[in-house]
Amino acid sequence: MNRPAGPARNRPRPTTQASDDNPGRVNHDALPAVNPELVGRTVVVTGAGRGMGALFLEELARRGVNGVGGDLDQEEMASVAEKINARLAGTSGAGRVVGVGADVTDPAAGDALVATALREFGRLDLWVNNAGVFPQAAFTDITPQQLALTYGVNVNGVVYGGQAAARHFRTVGGGAIVNMSSVAAVRARPTRATYNSSKAAVRHLTTCMAVELGPDNIRVNSIAPGYIDTEMTRWIREDQAAMDRALTTVPLRRIGAPMEVFAALYFLLSDSARYITGVSIPVDGGSQHV
Repeated sequence: MNRPAGPARNRPRPTTQASDDNPGRVNHDALPAVNPELVGRTVVVTGAGRGMGALFLEELARRGVNGVGGDLDQEEMASVAEKINARLAGTSGAGRVVGVGADVTDPAAGDALVATALREFGRLDLWVNNAGVFPQAAFTDITPQQLALTYGVNVNGVVYGGQAAARHFRTVGGGAIVNMSSVAAVRARPTRATYNSSKAAVRHLTTCMAVELGPDNIRVNSIAPGYIDTEMTRWIREDQAAMDRALTTVPLRRIGAPMEVFAALYFLLSDSARYITGVSIPVDGGSQHV
């Protein structure tokens, strides 16, 4: 007699149990997915000198994608690239990365990144607008300098990077662009008007880019992370009250890992998403709905 399917006792369980050193139950397990069609392609990742940008660059290289990382801190970016190449030296089929200085608020920076990719790898297929800043100030205390910096990096940087990528992709028959938005794009929080509005702009800008660039076979999508275990949100882990508040707004009741953001990025860059453009994928444990 056939038994009905019962609990999946043999399935591996994610390592998300709460503990003193993991109060947010962050699942840092490796990503098993592999997209063979990305092997040998080349990506540009801005803001890759640290945090998720550095992880994006390394994990793509681990899967055979060559990469150019750009960051305002040229020395740090060069050091990160060197470390990534050293860690992947014994990995079969891994790509290679180079790190260069790049100020995304400068319209010429995008073209320089394109030129670096073509010089180093002979091609450019993928672009990730990851560079961003996260200022906080009460609305009446927002300064012109804060506005200029936030919109200059978070919005203008996406425009300039997207323009450089699109100009190149038009010459080679297409490509994929992913912009980093945020769950903040659809939420209002005290002291975050500048940041949240900049990410809302990125979300809508992504749609506008997708509509205009679609006829050139250029796909443009965005990712909207929620609470992710990065330097930007590390203060939450150091404040139990803040952690408790954060977890009550996340239906999955845990903090996300950068690898889980990369999973969405990897999919959007791959040919598995070849008919997807103009969307924003939330990686937020459902927090945008709370």
